[in-house]
Amino acid sequence: MKKTIKDFDLNNKRVIIRCDFNVPIKDGKITDDSRIVSSIPTIKYAIDNNAKVILMSHLGRIKEENDLKKNDLSIIVDPLSKYLGQKVTFINETRGKELEKSINSMKEKEVILIQNTRYEDINGKKESSNEVGLGRYWANLGDIFINDAFGTLHRAHASNVGVSLHLPSGIGLLVEDELNKLSLLKKPDRPFIVIMGGAKISDKIRVIETLINKCDYLLIGGGMAFTFFKAQSKNIGASILDEESVNFAKDMLESNKDKIILPMDIKVTTEFNNESPSRVTDINSIKDNEIGLDIGPKTVELYKEYLSKAKTIFWNGTLGYSEFSSFKEGTEEIMHYITKTGATTILGGGDTVAAAKVFNVKDKVTHASTGGGATLEYIENEKLPGLVCINNK
Repeated sequence: MKKTIKDFDLNNKRVIIRCDFNVPIKDGKITDDSRIVSSIPTIKYAIDNNAKVILMSHLGRIKEENDLKKNDLSIIVDPLSKYLGQKVTFINETRGKELEKSINSMKEKEVILIQNTRYEDINGKKESSNEVGLGRYWANLGDIFINDAFGTLHRAHASNVGVSLHLPSGIGLLVEDELNKLSLLKKPDRPFIVIMGGAKISDKIRVIETLINKCDYLLIGGGMAFTFFKAQSKNIGASILDEESVNFAKDMLESNKDKIILPMDIKVTTEFNNESPSRVTDINSIKDNEIGLDIGPKTVELYKEYLSKAKTIFWNGTLGYSEFSSFKEGTEEIMHYITKTGATTILGGGDTVAAAKVFNVKDKVTHASTGGGATLEYIENEKLPGLVCINNK
C-alpha cells in the first residue's frame, strides 16, 4: 500500500502536488475542465490542513519555441481559482529567483501554480527525460511530494519520479480513487466482458493479451475491427488497417476463437466526413472504395445480448468514429445500454471517456478513468514508474 496525502502532517509544510491539468484547448479556450475538477479534492485537503500548496503540471507537448505560448499553463488559473474559491498565484517560470522568492514567502493555505513543467523540454528535454538535477531542484522547493496526476503515472518525468526521489512522498485522493476502482478488474465478478475499440491494435497489444486471459468475452469495434477482418482475409475496402498487427490479430483469433466477438455489419461511406452518404452492409460485402466508420444495428443487438449477462464491463476505445454525428450511433447506443445492465462498468481511455461525457453517460458508470495510457498500462502491469517510486505505508 502506498502512502496517501492523509498519512502526512501537512501543517505549515510546503506541499508539492503534481496534478494533471493537461486539458484540451481550442481557439485559446478550455473545452473540457474535467481534469481540473478532478484535482480539487486533493488540493482542498491540503489547504484545509494548513499546507502551503505548490502545484505542478504539464500541458501539451513542447518541442520548439512556438509551442510555449499555446501551452502556457496560466490558462488554468481562473477555473482553478473558481473551483477552489480562493486566489491561485501563477508563477511564470519553472525555476528561478521569482519562483524561489514566492515560495519562501508563502503563508499557510496559499496556493501557487508553477508554469508548465514541459517548458523544461525546450532545451534538452529535461522534464521528459527525468533529468536528475531538475528533479532535485524542484524537490528543494518543498517538504512533501504528493502525486495526484494519474494520467502521467506511466511516465518517468522529473516532475513526478524525479521529485519523489528526494522528498517524503504519497499519492493524492484522485490517484487513490483510481487505483481502488481499477482494482475491481483484478478479480472481476463474472461474466466479465471487455469492449475494445479505437483505431490501432499495436498500441494495445499487451493490454489485449492481459485482458483476453481474464475476460469471458472481448467485443471488438472501431478501426481495430478491420485489422481482425483482414486477418480473416476479408475485404475491408478503404477502411483503416493496422498492417503490422495483422499477424497478431490472426494469432488471437486462432487461440481465442470463442472469446473474441467481431461485428456482423458495418456502416460505411466513401469519404471521411460527416456529410458523405452512408449505408449499412454485411461485413462480407464491403466495396473496395468504402470506409467503415461505425458498427451496424445487427452488431449493436448482438453486443447487447452478451452485455445483458455481464457482471463486470471494461471499455476502452469507441466503436466507431463517434466524433461524426452520422457515425456515433453504435457507441452511443451501447454506452447507454451498459448503464442499465447493473454491472460494474469501468471506462478507460481519453476518447472513451470524452464520448461518455458527450452522450451524458459519464456520471452513470461505476468509474470513468482520468488516465488514458496510464489506465491501460496499470491493467497490464501495476508497476508504473510514477507509482513505484512513492513511499509505502
